[in-house]
Amino acid sequence: MTGTKSGAEAQADPLAAPDTPFALLDVAKVRRNIARLAERVGDLGVSLRPHLKTAKSLEVAALVHGGEPGPITVSTLAEAEAFADGGYTDILYAVGIDPHKLPRVLALLRRGVRLSVLLDSTAQARAVREAAASAGTPIPALIEIDCDGHRGGFTLEHPSLVETGRILAGCDSLAGVLVHAGESYFADGLAEQREAAARERDVAVAAARKLRDAGLEVGTVSVGSTPTAHAATDLTGVTEVRAGNYVFFDLVMAGLGVCDVHDLALSIVVTVIGHRPERGWLLTDGGWMAMSRDRGTAGQRVDQGYGLVTDLAGAPIPELVMTGASQEHGVLSTRDGTAPPELPIGTRLRILPNHACATAAQHAGYHVIDAGETAIRGYWKRISGW
Repeated sequence: MTGTKSGAEAQADPLAAPDTPFALLDVAKVRRNIARLAERVGDLGVSLRPHLKTAKSLEVAALVHGGEPGPITVSTLAEAEAFADGGYTDILYAVGIDPHKLPRVLALLRRGVRLSVLLDSTAQARAVREAAASAGTPIPALIEIDCDGHRGGFTLEHPSLVETGRILAGCDSLAGVLVHAGESYFADGLAEQREAAARERDVAVAAARKLRDAGLEVGTVSVGSTPTAHAATDLTGVTEVRAGNYVFFDLVMAGLGVCDVHDLALSIVVTVIGHRPERGWLLTDGGWMAMSRDRGTAGQRVDQGYGLVTDLAGAPIPELVMTGASQEHGVLSTRDGTAPPELPIGTRLRILPNHACATAAQHAGYHVIDAGETAIRGYWKRISGW
């Protein structure tokens, strides 16, 4: 395992050693989650371009691709640069391109990295054309298509879709189309997720067809979100799937039925620092600076507060939830308002996050365990910045 310590070093680092709060990653669960989606996508006959915005870690990326650099998706140019330094040469920057950032894109292209950008306007396409002409090199670009009104992208009927394709094709920069079913994160249950996956595929394929009917070449048809990647049953016409949260999973995904709570690979270790029996509270040193303010389960059938509480071995403590957070304090209480368990000052606990991406972003790296052990096997740094 990348970053693994020697046996003697590992045994010297139990979970009681590092100062809390800290991010803990169970690499056995990471491997299992990776294998699950890899098998599914392989059965559907398409390639996987994992989105590394959740993990932001070279070591996690190595697990996804079997130790060798492969195609990846990133959410910042800082990620793209760090993964390029790590040997990755096929990278999709899946956030609408800011023309001001094109010099950094060109710098990566000159290094031999095929860095594709994303856009959904003629203004961005013209900026790409001008930068490509000035640099004397194409800038691969995907046109974002909106399949569910979630965020960005052209609708299929948008009059500028084909025009944007022509602008890019004119400078040899049209790489394909990209669709993200963002509303799938609110699709409760397999039936709704399959419907979202089918809509995502249908819109992506239709957009590619519309550009091809206009005489334009479309190589890449990219779709993906963690819910739709696990629910899709037919990806005919699609060339690749993107997903990122699946590597760690979180309580939002568990609440939607995409995974089980026992699949969550990321947790935050905190320490009990106070008791407020008159309020039914336990206080910890893990506030929103450790967990984030994400309350993604609030609209689900089961509200998990700021996170679900487990013991240090990872077993959920019945009815105990992180119900409140200030900057450096976490509040634990029971769902039914009864007295919480008597946990002495200094007791260490783990909190399972609502949103793995947001919680991981609060930490500089991960302490790593394997197969539920309490010995820390390594420390994996995260990539930060934009």
